[in-house]
Amino acid sequence: MAGNTEVVVVGGGYAGVMAANRLTQRDDVTVTVVNPRPTFVARLRLHQLVGGSHPAVVDYREVLADRVRLVVDTVTRVDPAGRRVILADGRPIGYDYLVYAAGSGDTDRRVPGAAEFTHPIATLEAAQRLRSVLDTTPATARLTVVGAGPTGIETAAELAEQGRPVTLVCGGVLGRYLHPRARRTASKRLAALGVTVIEGPDAKVTAVTRESVRLGDGRELPSGVTVWTAGFAVPDLAARSGLRTDAAGRLVTDETLTSVDDERIVAAGDCAAPSNLPLRMSAYVASCLGAHAADTVLHRITGGQPTPVSVLFTAMCVSLGRHSGVYQLARRDDTAMPLYVSGRAGAKLKEIACDFSVKHLVDEARRPGTHTWLRNSHRQRLLRAEQARVATHQ
Repeated sequence: MAGNTEVVVVGGGYAGVMAANRLTQRDDVTVTVVNPRPTFVARLRLHQLVGGSHPAVVDYREVLADRVRLVVDTVTRVDPAGRRVILADGRPIGYDYLVYAAGSGDTDRRVPGAAEFTHPIATLEAAQRLRSVLDTTPATARLTVVGAGPTGIETAAELAEQGRPVTLVCGGVLGRYLHPRARRTASKRLAALGVTVIEGPDAKVTAVTRESVRLGDGRELPSGVTVWTAGFAVPDLAARSGLRTDAAGRLVTDETLTSVDDERIVAAGDCAAPSNLPLRMSAYVASCLGAHAADTVLHRITGGQPTPVSVLFTAMCVSLGRHSGVYQLARRDDTAMPLYVSGRAGAKLKEIACDFSVKHLVDEARRPGTHTWLRNSHRQRLLRAEQARVATHQ
């Protein structure tokens, strides 16, 4: 492509910032990031914001390359035919290529009373509102955390470490991703912090009121503040723009992260569904997908052939307060190994992971094109298995 190439990145999270920085390898590429807030959100630390031990934000001047233009606004529509995005204030921004990195946020809380009486934590604004609520809530008030994934576990531990009475409602198994041994370690630590953990099939929340949480077995738990961490949802921007999405609203792409509808649109992060087989939602994977999305765009600009995405997810970290954690190692198929690091060492490794999630962005801003990651051949086997499964049901 002759002349200058305009690339617009929708979203300034881990995936969007990594993609934007990496695209600055070429002097003839102009990069614009559109993001609804003026600061980068370190989502790995939102539970710390709720607990008061970290602000969970970083100045974009620290993580974005100098050549990247930041537009603080919200994209309300993508216009593939016109190659432009429409902002909330009505302005259009044209593009030659679009990196769709809209991320994820709060899930729909469809349980009766949940939308009215629970506090999500998936976004900066939600976490800040919850922090304000807790500041005016008596320290003796019973807190209930719904959802026992990493966010739920970390939030429950963070609050319990302050001496608050906390109940963690799992709606199933505590830390489903963890190996049973690591799960037992996490359970012991939560118990030591005073967290009451309610597990099992009857531990699903069926209703929420201002002062209680009702479970499937009829139990009613008193709750002064109820925190909702049960899942994430992606924006409906792609669907509203007429682009093909999966059932969760993620943009469907091929294995190069290119939209199946438009080769000028490349997706990255939580909102991407390559081959309808999305990768794990995590800051690490988002950064790797952001880098790969940038490489796909750069290949297309130079007339090269983009390569299939490949990311090896090697571990998951869960903090259990400020002084303990679990660093769970994973196999190539993303299942937990019976190997993990716990206690203070686990907490240290989690802190390193949080620091590096931002450091990788800073390094890419300073030296674009240098970010590397481990590849995983197992994905091709997963794709073949999924294709065979679909074929047998046709």
